[in-house]
Amino acid sequence: MGKTEDSGAQERPKWDNKVQYLLTCIGFAVGIGNVWRFPYLCQIYGGGAFLIPYLIALVFQGIPLLYLELAIGQRLRLGSIGVWNSISPFLGGVGIASMIVSFLVCIFYNTIMAWVLWYFFHSFQNPLPWSQCPINESRTGYDEECQKSTPVNYFWYRETLNITPDIEISGSLQWWMVVCLASAWCVVFICFIKGIESMGKAVYVTATFPYLVLTIFLIRALTLPGATDGLLYLFTPDWNILMDPRVWLDAATQIFFSLSLAFGGLIAFSSYNPERNNCETDAVVVGVVNSATSLYASISVFSILGFKATTAFNSCRTENILALTNHFHISDQNITLENYDKWVEYLDTTYPHEVASLQLRVCELQRFLDQSASGTGLAFIVFTEAVLEMPGSQVWAVLFFVMLFSLGLSSMFGNLEGVLTPINDLKLLPKWIPLEVVTGVTCLLSFLISLIFTLGSGNYWVEVFNSYVGSVPLLIIAFFEIIGVIYVHGMKNFSEDIYFMTGSRPNIYWKACWMVISPLMLLVVFVAYVIVQAEKHPTYPAWDPSYELFPETDVRPYPDWVFAIIILLSTVPVIPIPLVALYRLICRRRVSSARTEPNPYSNDGFEIETQEQYSRRDEKL
Repeated sequence: MGKTEDSGAQERPKWDNKVQYLLTCIGFAVGIGNVWRFPYLCQIYGGGAFLIPYLIALVFQGIPLLYLELAIGQRLRLGSIGVWNSISPFLGGVGIASMIVSFLVCIFYNTIMAWVLWYFFHSFQNPLPWSQCPINESRTGYDEECQKSTPVNYFWYRETLNITPDIEISGSLQWWMVVCLASAWCVVFICFIKGIESMGKAVYVTATFPYLVLTIFLIRALTLPGATDGLLYLFTPDWNILMDPRVWLDAATQIFFSLSLAFGGLIAFSSYNPERNNCETDAVVVGVVNSATSLYASISVFSILGFKATTAFNSCRTENILALTNHFHISDQNITLENYDKWVEYLDTTYPHEVASLQLRVCELQRFLDQSASGTGLAFIVFTEAVLEMPGSQVWAVLFFVMLFSLGLSSMFGNLEGVLTPINDLKLLPKWIPLEVVTGVTCLLSFLISLIFTLGSGNYWVEVFNSYVGSVPLLIIAFFEIIGVIYVHGMKNFSEDIYFMTGSRPNIYWKACWMVISPLMLLVVFVAYVIVQAEKHPTYPAWDPSYELFPETDVRPYPDWVFAIIILLSTVPVIPIPLVALYRLICRRRVSSARTEPNPYSNDGFEIETQEQYSRRDEKL
């Protein structure tokens, strides 16, 4: 690869130490998805069986791509746009695509941080505000919407989001969400105000604190009743599920997105390294720690979900015990949770018609464990409901939301770096403009755009951005990254670059992954993902109190105009890739044609002609 200029290399900031760099990369890779997405996939895809395709994707797709990004960033010491322009001018669009995706992710990701702040501020109340329904406006009883659903659902959908019943109904700006969103962007700006100098200090807290909280949660959760049931549910494999191709598709996409590949942030972070640094070890460490964190978080989450399922299971049976006791005039304490099954069997055999008339609830522990949730459903509904059942619920709520904020903040560092570093490397702005001003303007612009997510329909739009901005575009970008380095720059040249940085050339495993396995897996995942998405019209769950099956969400198809926006979000970020290549090709042809067709009426043309005449004369002589 081409070397950077000495002056640029001297001016470029550097990490204080190796630990700071690794913590930043780990913080960027380990995000909120490790806590609320990976456990969900394990839950719906056969528990421990899901780990097999997940680990295969990690070894043959995730870590090789991670190594490639860290290597090119460290060697060229440039951001995403500068790196790809250096490798080939035709690949300049890859860096622009990464920057666009990072910017789009920034504006919706910080909205999730705003939601976390809202819950954090309310976690100090006693009792917790999502533990009971509020009084209605006439003060004659509890709110009807809350009574039909649950206090936890009501606090999330009505008190937090004030959600509209349809994505086409925008609603108004929710001022409390605007305040929380502004607070979240202020925190990001403060941590980023001095670039990696200030961010590197913040990451010592944001990257390590979540592990402390997860450990505290794990220790506490293992002492709760039902924790073992949750862990058994997590690790008991269902091997038949591996025959479903969607399992392999979701495993590949999860490891890809979990490592934050193709955003440009990892390239930017590694560009602040000295050129001679073992980036191979860095890639393996970051990849392994990221996946180990997902598994570690799953153990804590499933221990608490097991406790929640057991609590709901016992509550269900307690209601049935009360119904049986009242109907058959059985003395109190005769029917207990321990002998419940025997009593039900006896009464059902002796008085089958009377028992049937009671319409007892079906109480099965497995059914409560199967109640899966991911994303905001896990964090703001399932987990907050579980916290209510834990002694000292305020403490656990505060710890949980501080952990989520720390995870999100360290991921935001990488997303914002993927925007700011290319701007700096492209020298789009005069040098006299301070970095603080550029960062502040970027944060302010992002905040203003993200106000759409504070509307009544904001949650629906967050789901749209989350589902489609970080899916197809990243797969396409990563595919062109690996093709650009291995087949445009060349495997031999890349091996020499790695030898220069690490002192050893890549072994057969890395070469096989880069040249064949990884690009093939990316292509297969991309095609499979497009096919799966094309099979049906995309839908969204609407929270509509007038829905006949309320409190279940009403699953509706996206309107055509929203579907058009989805297509734009999936395609516009990667349009710069062919556009830049086409522009470079046209410019090159113009230059080459200007060189090969001299103008006889210009001095240049005369000089060329005279040189040709002199050469012919020399040949004759």
